Amino acid sequence: MLISGCGYTGKTLLSQKLLEKLSYPYLSVDHLKMGLVRARQTNLTPESDNAKLTAYLWPVVREVINTNIENGQNLIVEGCYIPFDYKDSFSADNLREINYVCLIFSERYLDGRCGDIVKYQRAIEKRRCDYDIPIAKLKEAHKYNLEMCLRYGLDYILIDEKYDINRYIQIITEKIENKLWKRYA
Repeated sequence: MLISGCGYTGKTLLSQKLLEKLSYPYLSVDHLKMGLVRARQTNLTPESDNAKLTAYLWPVVREVINTNIENGQNLIVEGCYIPFDYKDSFSADNLREINYVCLIFSERYLDGRCGDIVKYQRAIEKRRCDYDIPIAKLKEAHKYNLEMCLRYGLDYILIDEKYDINRYIQIITEKIENKLWKRYA
């Protein structure tokens, strides 16, 4: 299962809740990034351009996913460094084993829920709290992600009114179960 989206969309929280419900481990691409940065395995920094980070991290993440599929293991991969053309990275057989969803905030949600975004940004990870979230930049990024999901035919959850984690868990669980049912039916 791949869970993508911009920063502050709750990818890690959703992954943690899915781990608790399904007992599927998850890999945070941010944790991988920070491990490589702190181990000085790259000249990139956490503030580097997302495109550069994606180009650096995706080959490693792709091969972790391939290895899990080859071993028949379940894994949730979450992060904003999953390219929209990720399907080009996998064989047709392996693609059948992969579910993808992108979490996207609507402009209306971003206008009305900035306080909630700040409040919950540390729900799982105890990182530095950012009180000055750049809403204009987030609006651009979420609009771009929606356009890319539509262009590439990717599944997404549009968060428009309220953040309903239980509903998103249900949607993703049903998606996983249906995929498995189709595979074994």
